Amino acid sequence: MSTTTPSPAPRSTRNPLRAIARIPFGWQVLIGLVLGVALGLVASAMGPGSGEEGANWLTTTLDTIGTAFVTLLKALVPPLIFLAIVTSIANLRKVTNAARLAWKTLLWFAITSLIAVLIGIGLGAITSPGANSSVSADAAQASDTQGTWLDFLIGLVPSNFLGIEGSAGDDGSVSLSFNALQILVISIAVGIAVLSVGEKAEPFLKITGSALEIVQKLLWWVIRLAPIGTVGLLGNAVASYGWDAIGQLGVFVADVYIGMLLVLLVVYPILLRTSGLSIGSFFRGVWPATSLGFVSRSSLGTMPMTQTVTERMGVPRHYASFAIPLGATTKMDGCAAIYPALAAIFVANFFGVPLGITDYLLIVLVSVLGSAATAGMTGATVMLTLTLSTLGLPLEGVGLLLAIDPILDMGRTALNVTGQSLVAVIVAKREKILDQRAYDDSVRTSFAEIQADQKAEADAFAEVEAEVAEQEAGAPAPDALADPAAHAAGGETRTEAAEAARPQV
Repeated sequence: MSTTTPSPAPRSTRNPLRAIARIPFGWQVLIGLVLGVALGLVASAMGPGSGEEGANWLTTTLDTIGTAFVTLLKALVPPLIFLAIVTSIANLRKVTNAARLAWKTLLWFAITSLIAVLIGIGLGAITSPGANSSVSADAAQASDTQGTWLDFLIGLVPSNFLGIEGSAGDDGSVSLSFNALQILVISIAVGIAVLSVGEKAEPFLKITGSALEIVQKLLWWVIRLAPIGTVGLLGNAVASYGWDAIGQLGVFVADVYIGMLLVLLVVYPILLRTSGLSIGSFFRGVWPATSLGFVSRSSLGTMPMTQTVTERMGVPRHYASFAIPLGATTKMDGCAAIYPALAAIFVANFFGVPLGITDYLLIVLVSVLGSAATAGMTGATVMLTLTLSTLGLPLEGVGLLLAIDPILDMGRTALNVTGQSLVAVIVAKREKILDQRAYDDSVRTSFAEIQADQKAEADAFAEVEAEVAEQEAGAPAPDALADPAAHAAGGETRTEAAEAARPQV
């Protein structure tokens, strides 16, 4: 009698990368935040090393990881701005209230900026941050990059079609950068030209639409690296910017973060509630963009994520692809409202310059109207110099705040991107174009679910395109007779029918 030895049961091999991918994206970023802080503290405790500017190997590694991540994001932002704006303006020709949407968006940008700057002024007037600072006057120095209203107006005029600017370094090297505001101006002009040309521009729109899909796919691949980028960005910030500078400017730092928290956790919820929107659904939906903005310190770099979470909260794509790029260049509740208001008061306190009602009104005016200068030139520092020069305050005050700027910039950017999504959601709700069910269900943040939604949407779009093509060719469409919704879509244009077929997520 022969006996057979049972074969051993196959070992279950588990792919750790696949297990990590199943973790919701929001939790991945949170894990990155914790690891970043922990590694930053370790790097700080290791002390100076032999690297550049005395950085040790861990600080250099964290800096390299974070810089590479933000560089990848920024590299794809210029084509995204151009393609998204041109495509969205072209799609707005099918929307009867396009001008109304644009006007309402700008109005709400101004309203939220006004509230934010008033909160900043109030906190500064109560606490007098410059009078309670231990920072040395030796740190006072004017910024190399300054902003004036003339610079802002000149910056609106594109120097070339691509909005690219070059600068020469001390070693003779030449570096290229892009001007987001100029790209925005170019994109709007091209979009309007497309509307004027009409049917002859259809081949161009097909190319831009296809290119936009490709760029968005590339950006998603980069965004998937956000948890790793979070570790590098936050770890480097903790290791590089010590707590001594924060201690010297403690009142000012506290004012800025208290002001941002008041806007984020009080003003925004009130605006959502008065618009008939769930507060919890919004913050659950916008969290991936808020957290990425916090660690990346770049509204433009976070723009792809901001647009995606905004669409997933039920804002139609044709509106989100217009409002979010516009907001990423002009909507800055943190950088262009709270921060310059408090910083101007700080500088006035420090140099003993009294501020009157007229000065406070000028701060409000600059903050509400000058937000675009933040994107048109170089961040919150330029916005601060624009505010100081308008008030006649010493520009050397900028140097007093440079040491803590990266720490403040994290909160500023997080507030910026949250406000950009908020305005799009509120306008969509008030104009009755918000998908309420998608908004109420905006709790999923895993990439697997996002990609599944995008695939289902693409499949539905392709199916409707095929049906419409058959109808235009004179062939019968049996599904259209069986499906009343598809039959009703037969009288729509091809794009409108595909829009109607998009699944609700």
